[in-house]
Amino acid sequence: MKVRFGFRDIAFPSSELGQLRASNDLLGDVPSLWRRMDEDGYLLLRGLIERETIMSAREVLLLHMQEQQALLPDTPVLEGVMPQGGRSVRMMGGKGVAHHPAVLAVLENPALFALFERLFREPALTFPFKWLRAIGNEEYTGAHFDFVYMGRGSRNLYTAWIPFGDLAIRQGTLAICRGSHKLASFARIRDTYGKMDVDRDGVEGWFEQDPLKIVERFGGQWQGSDYGAGDVIIFGMHTMHASTTNLTNRFRLSCDVRYQPAGDPVDERWKRGGGGHYGEARRDMESARAEWGL
Repeated sequence: MKVRFGFRDIAFPSSELGQLRASNDLLGDVPSLWRRMDEDGYLLLRGLIERETIMSAREVLLLHMQEQQALLPDTPVLEGVMPQGGRSVRMMGGKGVAHHPAVLAVLENPALFALFERLFREPALTFPFKWLRAIGNEEYTGAHFDFVYMGRGSRNLYTAWIPFGDLAIRQGTLAICRGSHKLASFARIRDTYGKMDVDRDGVEGWFEQDPLKIVERFGGQWQGSDYGAGDVIIFGMHTMHASTTNLTNRFRLSCDVRYQPAGDPVDERWKRGGGGHYGEARRDMESARAEWGL
């Protein structure tokens, strides 16, 4: 199958974009889950959240988008078909549709709290701010660490990426650079870009718009997947990730949520459901990489 990753059309699965590994077989063994997290830099858990819960939230989101005239008229709402040229609908935040009860039933699902409380061996906390997105045709997310956006609080902060529905990789799904969190070849990235704060340092957040350049220079392997409704992928703040490009005429609906031990410090930008970096002018990453020798 041909997919687009950054600017390049490549085959999937292939050496350039391999297949993510699921960890459902380890769910009953917390030490093994942590070993897998250390090995891969992520945990892919298929069907962690009930499919019916996901699909109910998907309907709420698409009806909201229909009200905003973001869907192609006279097409099935649940297909999420975008009109020519598309139209963005901002849904992320600490209120609004991101906090509709049906959506929170996904993003603050008991299965997520139970998993993180087992991993942390203490109560878990999630931010009120929800990174809820509808990604349109030809859109994608460049390669980055999450730390640069939310690194002022707990050192045990994890992202859970959740698709709202069944998503094929050609619809623009999450990809992970396996090994980026610990390979020696990434040490310089972790010690420079990986210690950056977009608000404090005034630098844009994506490390690279062409993700394949990263493995060509530093190693690791990009891995991606199709996702089913109920799948969740969890990763740490220094795991490089990006998305494939949406080559379809349907919106990709997904959300990033963050979980951490409840007793740890919380990044003040997100504890009240707000943030500081969206929409602000930033120094370009190309000049920052040159300064870091990257």
